[in-house]
Amino acid sequence: MNYRHAFHAGNFADVHKHSVLARILVYLRAKPAPFRVIDTHAGSGRYDLLAPEASRGGEWQAGIGRVWQAAREGATPPLLSPYLEAVAALNPDGRLRAYPGSPLIAQHLLRPQDRLIACELEPRAGAALANALRGDARAKAISIDGWTALGANVPPKERRGLVLIDPPFEDTADFALLSNALAAAYRKWPNGIYLLWYPIKEREAPDALAQRLKRLGIPDLLRSELTLGLPRAGAGLVGSGLIAVNPPFTLERDLRSFMPALARILSPEVVVRTDRLAGERRAGGAPADRR
Repeated sequence: MNYRHAFHAGNFADVHKHSVLARILVYLRAKPAPFRVIDTHAGSGRYDLLAPEASRGGEWQAGIGRVWQAAREGATPPLLSPYLEAVAALNPDGRLRAYPGSPLIAQHLLRPQDRLIACELEPRAGAALANALRGDARAKAISIDGWTALGANVPPKERRGLVLIDPPFEDTADFALLSNALAAAYRKWPNGIYLLWYPIKEREAPDALAQRLKRLGIPDLLRSELTLGLPRAGAGLVGSGLIAVNPPFTLERDLRSFMPALARILSPEVVVRTDRLAGERRAGGAPADRR
């Protein structure tokens, strides 16, 4: 595996992905029944922002660095609080040195009755992940291919929960793998919440992914994108995309509330999009119960 998330930890895409992840977990916590989080491509769990990898590009400074400073100034929207509390848990003295990956954000928001399965195949990242989760009976790190893990772990015995699918996208074939894997998982667990992340470098692959997912006939698909510039071939990463399958009924309202504020904190150039690929726009109202 050539991809090393340590170089990109805490960047604008992580802020986008992890703030939305936290909102979904807050929703799941609102009901007393236990839930399970399945993180298919979990990474190492914890990232040192002062280490050579993160320092080399300094991407975190334009991501969590800006959000962290805004939070210290009281300028972040309240809906970001669960996410920022997870970051603060790794930085108790108030100095930003470490960043939690998705498994540690999920772990922070678990209750005693909830469970986390975090999957990572790359040996060094897997060992770091196991160490980060060691001692917590609620969380388990597994050395397994993420695509295999997805099929093997749904449906969970709790019958409530979230699957985060966040592959490294070393190859554009991962876009097709993502839609195929989601289709297979959805057939096994149609009531689960799935959160799919994808990079935006140009429009062709993300738009093709959206069209493939729409053709699956899933009745409820919500898309969130955050872009820093015009997507075009050869431009590198200019945006972050998320598609929520069976999103909590509160999520669209939450995104329309806090994403514009988050964009302003990150950069005046950031453009956000929140739209439905399937299902009706919700401003609130009665929930579709995601058991």
